[in-house]
Amino acid sequence: MSRSTYDVVVAGGGAVGAACAWRAAGRGLRVRVVDAGEPGAWDVAAGMLAPVSEAEPGDEALAALNVRAAERFGAFAAELGLSYRETGTLAVARDGDEAAALDRLLAFRTELGLPVERLRPSQARRLEPALAPTVRLALHAPADHAVDPRGMVHALRRALGGAVTAGRVTRLLIEDGRAAGVELASGEHVRAAHVVLATGVSEIDGIPDDARVPVRPVKGQVLRLRDPRGAGLVERTIRGADAYLVPRGDGRYVLGATMEERGADTAPTAGGVYELLRDMGELVPGVLELDIAELRAGLRPATPDNLPAIGPSALDGLLHATGHFRNGILLAPLTADLIAGALAGEPLPDWAAPADPRRFNARVLA
Repeated sequence: MSRSTYDVVVAGGGAVGAACAWRAAGRGLRVRVVDAGEPGAWDVAAGMLAPVSEAEPGDEALAALNVRAAERFGAFAAELGLSYRETGTLAVARDGDEAAALDRLLAFRTELGLPVERLRPSQARRLEPALAPTVRLALHAPADHAVDPRGMVHALRRALGGAVTAGRVTRLLIEDGRAAGVELASGEHVRAAHVVLATGVSEIDGIPDDARVPVRPVKGQVLRLRDPRGAGLVERTIRGADAYLVPRGDGRYVLGATMEERGADTAPTAGGVYELLRDMGELVPGVLELDIAELRAGLRPATPDNLPAIGPSALDGLLHATGHFRNGILLAPLTADLIAGALAGEPLPDWAAPADPRRFNARVLA
């Protein structure tokens, strides 16, 4: 059994875990990332940087975190040398009920000070001619952007260099009442002064009950489509009530995503594919002419209140970076900044209190 010692070991090398490790290394900490090598939620994600489209009125705490994350994403991408699309989003309604929902979203965005424009159907089709003539109403959100999550994770791992180790974390090591590292399936002990758990829906042994974060998997099926004629079907992300279409700018598109409470099931289904194509086909009929390049299903990590868990736990030396649900790509840079600050001994800022992992433990917060 080999033993290694670091300042920080991060369990999970996806978008969130890799970003946390990169920021921690930037603070001068000796970091090791342990990644199981299996695609996580980031590999299936469409990569929308839409702070309010993923939050509804009543989700003010989540929306506030998302807005802060969106504000700092540009600097994060520039520092990493990562490109992303800044073409905006069109949220589109098919009928009166969906139009009423868009008007509520318009009021919510306006209240938060985010740019948004209400468009008549003819105005929306001038922006995106591929929209169906039956579209009832649209909102244009020019500040909503998109990034390729796979490219983002690859860029982060390149930046981390040799700090990423392949392996499956199976157990948290505890010594003298604090986290002391992790044990891998191989039997290796990776010892560290701090452990950051960014394993999504994957659970590990050894975590005390009062330091756990309850996370459930929410299945999402996604189609990756390709236009053999190249780019041009749509330039902006198109969001409907039940599906979204995200262009990559080179003839590739991501169509997603279902929301299914099916435990750890990751099998794509004919029904899921049908629903996605049906719902988006009613908004952008041309999507039905695209080639299917890939069909995937992933598991989003969701907490009981659908807010992320970011920061120190009730166990000294153990930090959580999980529970990001539908916003993991958007929130990754913000999460990384908060985790790096906590590792440096900085308290979580007041605005991050809704994401405190200890909120699930009444005894700690009492």
